[in-house]
Amino acid sequence: MPKDEFPGVFVEEVSFRARPIEGVSTSVVAFVGFADVGPNIPTKITGFADYCVAFGERVTGYLHHAVRGFFENGGTCCYVFGLPSPKTKAKSTASKGRSVSSVGSSQKLHSADVAKLLALLEEVKDIANVCCPDEHAIPGMTGALANRCEARRDHIASMAARFGSDLSAAPPREAQSTYAAYYAPWVKVAGPKGSAAITVHPGGHIAGAIAANDARRGVYKAPTNIVIKGLVGLERNITAKQQDALNPRGVNVLRKFPERGIRICGGRTSSSDPGWKYVNIRRYFIYLEQSIDRGTQWVAFEPNSDQLWGNVRRTVEDFLFNEWKSGALQGDKPDKAYFVRCDRTTMTQNDLDNGRLVCLIGVAPVKPAEFVIIRIGQWTADHKT
Repeated sequence: MPKDEFPGVFVEEVSFRARPIEGVSTSVVAFVGFADVGPNIPTKITGFADYCVAFGERVTGYLHHAVRGFFENGGTCCYVFGLPSPKTKAKSTASKGRSVSSVGSSQKLHSADVAKLLALLEEVKDIANVCCPDEHAIPGMTGALANRCEARRDHIASMAARFGSDLSAAPPREAQSTYAAYYAPWVKVAGPKGSAAITVHPGGHIAGAIAANDARRGVYKAPTNIVIKGLVGLERNITAKQQDALNPRGVNVLRKFPERGIRICGGRTSSSDPGWKYVNIRRYFIYLEQSIDRGTQWVAFEPNSDQLWGNVRRTVEDFLFNEWKSGALQGDKPDKAYFVRCDRTTMTQNDLDNGRLVCLIGVAPVKPAEFVIIRIGQWTADHKT
């Protein structure tokens, strides 16, 4: 603003356009797992070489393979929270600079420790996916991950069935959530120096493929029918008939196809809630909610009047219009894809008296084509269409 220190006319530039909303990142993953060396706080990693420098190349659990698989499949940034493994003695751990205070006096992790451990992830911003490749070795971890995502409402958890499980039922109760995706079977990676293949948790490879899919197509695109790189095989082969029974139960399977590689087949959440059946729908709503929330923070303490309501409407509508143009929303016209209301029909006098601005937003997301049906019939040359 110019300084009017003497009489005269002063001109300044102002913007009457709606303030733009920028989409939040959806590619950052948090990994929690066993690592006997390295920092005991969530650490930003931008490449597998960074991981080896920070946490060493010694393989303790499945964290090493998960982070490698994440970057092999197109992931670009993650946070790694290494935990001392149950086999590591407290004395040897302390000698390497690892603190064990965060998990209590015992080196073995128990259910009571898990919530305390995951609370340390609160310091990390923009997490879109969390995965613990050692989840089945830590009592209570699977349920704690689901509960954390339910409470936070800003990211999902990538989980997997236990190694060797018969996959005859839906995901266990503690893994069922509209904020979780559940995968099977485990995957095989090459062993060190030409040794036999190793079977590992698939979460890291899947998280990398999801992040790459977001960058290539968008978070609204279902993270399925994607080739998984860095694998030499699967724990077991799942047939189309088996997949037909597993997908409705909330189990997303990995299958090997001739000349098409190993692919993610299934993009459902682990919940039985039909309104949140698909992973991409849940993740897309997280993206919308977080983007709009951050992009409208300027509204706080502005005069709660018609002028403000109109500005909020334009701001959100501009953002959703771009989402519709990108193909994320249904409808051949914007008014069929979304609506934004912010006026006296969305607020009562009590809301106004208590400083509440209420904006009602509806969107029609594009759902995946799970069942592609191609009808073929005979047609003769003299047939009139």
